[in-house]
Amino acid sequence: MTDCILRVENLAINRSGKNVLNGISFSLYKNESLAIIGPSGSGKTLLGLALAKKIFYRGEIQFVNDANRKIVFVEQLHHFKNLQHTNDLYYQQRFNSYDTEETETVAQSLGENLKPAEVFLKEMGIEHLRDERLIQLSNGENKKLQILKARLEEPTVLILDQPFIGLDQETRTWLQQQFEALIKSGVLMILITSAEEIPESISKVIWLEKGEVKSFEKLEKFSTRTELKTIEIKKDFVNPGLKNFLKTESTETACESVIEMREVSVQYGDKLILDKVNWKVMKGERWLLSGPNGAGKSTLLSLITADNPKAYANSIFLFGKKRGSGESIWDIKKKIGFISPELHLYFNQSSTCFETVASGLYDTIGLFRQLSDEDIELVDQRMEFYRVKDLRQKKLYELSVGEQRAVLLTRALVKDPPLLILDEPCQGLDSERKNEFLELINEVCTRRNKTMVFVSHYENDIPSCISHYIQLEHGRVVEIKNK
Repeated sequence: MTDCILRVENLAINRSGKNVLNGISFSLYKNESLAIIGPSGSGKTLLGLALAKKIFYRGEIQFVNDANRKIVFVEQLHHFKNLQHTNDLYYQQRFNSYDTEETETVAQSLGENLKPAEVFLKEMGIEHLRDERLIQLSNGENKKLQILKARLEEPTVLILDQPFIGLDQETRTWLQQQFEALIKSGVLMILITSAEEIPESISKVIWLEKGEVKSFEKLEKFSTRTELKTIEIKKDFVNPGLKNFLKTESTETACESVIEMREVSVQYGDKLILDKVNWKVMKGERWLLSGPNGAGKSTLLSLITADNPKAYANSIFLFGKKRGSGESIWDIKKKIGFISPELHLYFNQSSTCFETVASGLYDTIGLFRQLSDEDIELVDQRMEFYRVKDLRQKKLYELSVGEQRAVLLTRALVKDPPLLILDEPCQGLDSERKNEFLELINEVCTRRNKTMVFVSHYENDIPSCISHYIQLEHGRVVEIKNK
């Protein structure tokens, strides 16, 4: 027992009068590390927060040399404040040059740690971001900055919630190497992750299900579990009402040309984000948009979703009409279903799940109007279609990140739009729900003849209905091809 470095005994966490974690007990010994896995809503993040001593819990958590432990918790979503130290930020702010000055630069956020951070900035390939505003960083770039800041704190215990989410393959590989080095240096690593992304350097795995321990074992034994090899989609997972809906013919009369960009360039100060992009998307085409972190994908999508005023300075046609020819942003948004990690970050967490889905009818980040009886019926129907009806009255902040993402996906689909813009939609979903969602997207797109632009850094997160590919690097189109 003298080699025990962490002991957890009978840990329990109660939320809203309900035990969401119960009877959690395990121990880690010298040179061991831990992965926490489980489906959405199983309590993974809550366990991580409890280990970091950030939330109230019952039971016992004891680290060896507890008084000298430096515990750092890296959350899944990167929340930051403006220069007035408030959270008064909005989603489109990163694309409005006159408002971006309200947030710190990377260098300012690092403060006195800037000099020791130089080596990490270079290793992670983000030294060019020193003078960038935090709000203008891509999802992946923000994740890299989170991890960099955690390293600078020189933790003895490092707990990371879904550290690989939002990162391109090259950076994920680099990060796994960093974790291995940290473990060898004596840092106790605890990763909240998926079963598919457990680094080989991790020694123990705790599998949570419905708030309890399903298994706690060595990685080698865990990896042999047959239930991890393939997760079959339940034959009846598609709601009968949705099946009937998908059989009906879409009434949308979208123009044959849905998106067209001609020599599109976007520049902020001296930084060129997009460089002479030419791209045409026709009705019914399903595109995969790929590229490394910081390639310009989010900026490209913002020109389509009417969130970026730079669209007016370019030759961009949406649904057959040139941007700036008299249409309002709401005329464009009503034809688009959209989700992205950034939208998730800025969404009003105090909204109920019903309000969140209903806001998709009006393309607002929150519900700010009275719904008609027909709208209420429609929202309830869609929530039942996409299996989130049981979350109807819960607040977003009461849900796991994966459950929040499922609700926001329903929001993107609620009005049955002709164009879907799905930017890393599978982030935070467990394997079962991810596979079901991908199959659902295949059904919706093919049966309803949807046009779609889909973004993912993971090959196994790409729906089979994808018909075309476009790849960006450094703001330029480097490849366009059919499937």
